[in-house]
Amino acid sequence: MTRYLIIAAACLLLLPIAAVGQTRNRSTSRQKPAATATPTATAQQATAIRNEGAARIAVQIKNLTAFLYRLGGVAKGLQELDAAANAASASPAVVQQNEQNKAKIKASFADFRVGLDNLEIYFRGTPGLQSYYLKLAGSAEGAANGEALAAAGQFDRAGRSLLGVVDRLTDTLAIMR
Repeated sequence: MTRYLIIAAACLLLLPIAAVGQTRNRSTSRQKPAATATPTATAQQATAIRNEGAARIAVQIKNLTAFLYRLGGVAKGLQELDAAANAASASPAVVQQNEQNKAKIKASFADFRVGLDNLEIYFRGTPGLQSYYLKLAGSAEGAANGEALAAAGQFDRAGRSLLGVVDRLTDTLAIMR
């Protein structure tokens, strides 16, 4: 019995020393990982980005088709006035008005080129739209070709160049939806 008493006393003496030796607290709770976007939120964000890109393409299509509709009638009139001016049968006021109209049309072609350049830059720089950029690329070049043809006075061919741009834009819009 004394033997058990000695062992118990030794255990009681060693117990406070073991408790002092442990300086680090151990806990079973783990730190929560940093909050990440849920798959649903990420999908919604991707959809919103794609919808914004599609809306920008739709605006360009609307502007281009409205312009091309008006250009069809105006281009023929411009060519007829040019022919009359070359034959010296048109008044100077009519010739001057014709030149002003040509300048406005040329400025419109330049505006379309700038707008399409910006659209391509937006698609290239937006992570959710980069896959669609390949289909869209070249539309600004088509507008630049139209601008060059308009500067040369070939408004009919310039309009056809913009029709190619509209085709490219609608193809891109079709794969986005």
